[in-house]
Amino acid sequence: MRADPAGSNRRSPTPRPSARTADHRRSVINVRKAMESVAEHSVIESVFVRHRNALLLRGQFTPLYTDYYLHLMRHHIRHAPDLDQMLKDTLAMMALHLTARPWHETIAWTVNLRAPRLNLFVTGSSLKESITGRIFTHDVREPDRNFFYSQTTAPNLAEPRTSTVEVDGKDPVGWIQQFYRQSEQRPARAFRLPDEHFALVAAQPDCDLAWLDALDNDAVALLESTEETSRLETRRFRFDCGCTLERILPVLGGWRDRPDDLFQGAEAIRIQCPRCGADYQVTRDMLDG
Repeated sequence: MRADPAGSNRRSPTPRPSARTADHRRSVINVRKAMESVAEHSVIESVFVRHRNALLLRGQFTPLYTDYYLHLMRHHIRHAPDLDQMLKDTLAMMALHLTARPWHETIAWTVNLRAPRLNLFVTGSSLKESITGRIFTHDVREPDRNFFYSQTTAPNLAEPRTSTVEVDGKDPVGWIQQFYRQSEQRPARAFRLPDEHFALVAAQPDCDLAWLDALDNDAVALLESTEETSRLETRRFRFDCGCTLERILPVLGGWRDRPDDLFQGAEAIRIQCPRCGADYQVTRDMLDG
């Protein structure tokens, strides 16, 4: 968690997005309109594809992205357009993966990239119906390769279940496929569809792997009309960390006996939530309380 003297972080002007970031611009410009027109949660469907022995996870993410952009505006967070899209895509992949997993699991991913040098963090819970995440671009160690770290916690696990896989590229849709192949020990295909829809097709025992490998965007969009399917369940998610200043203050308890070292002459400092990047101002009297 970073603690900086209040007012010491001056924000650089945000560069104008290029033509290749049209989707990002559209999301930002239309966020107020979306607030009035979309449901509170993004709904994810789990569908079994009979005779192919595959699980289809799919959802439309405008509601979740609306909450995400409201969060960015509330805390004055700005990402470069390509990084913004990278985080959004990873949030979508997390929601689909959570829906493929047992309800009681809480999952966190950290992706450590070499170029651009950054850590991308997302975490979510089906029981809490929430997903959150952020990007770290400062004080990030440079790896010699790109790594994808996963951690799963659940009431029935004595210790978190962790895995580390090496991934290629900068596309979260590609990462999830590599993660399934290396960590989940089964193939899966992920798809970025129009209008902020995403889908994940994961192999089940005795899956028709030739069929799975041949899938494309058009085939996935038409699966229910071309294959025999059975809808299993739906889950819903929103972008929500749940952090508050009251929950973050106890982290600073170790500084209560040496406030001068923490504040360094300033009347207040700003701290960030390590999960979502939310920015909070802390004064000396808050620390004493």
